[in-house]
Amino acid sequence: MSGSRATIEYVPRRTIPAPYTRILDGVRAIPEGFVRTYGDLSPGAPRLTGTVLRHHGDGVPWWRVVRADGSLAKGERQRAHLETEGVPFRGDRVDLDVARLPDDVAPA
Repeated sequence: MSGSRATIEYVPRRTIPAPYTRILDGVRAIPEGFVRTYGDLSPGAPRLTGTVLRHHGDGVPWWRVVRADGSLAKGERQRAHLETEGVPFRGDRVDLDVARLPDDVAPA
């Protein structure tokens, strides 16, 4: 074609740092009906887990990650997901004595 140029759309490759990948893999490994805390997934830096989920959490069961006291960061939307999976609650908080996945359980 005379006078025309083929256009190539540049799509930047999205690389995820290794620590982020470990957190996301940890979230994916939480079985239905169980939870882990932000600190379980990133010991010493629980806020990192929240940051990773905010920016890269599409396609992972984010609702299975709760605060250290069992409270929910995403409120009723998160609670609805957890109740559907049979996660037990004590009032407004997840009953971590029952629902928290023990550290000695290997990922699926």
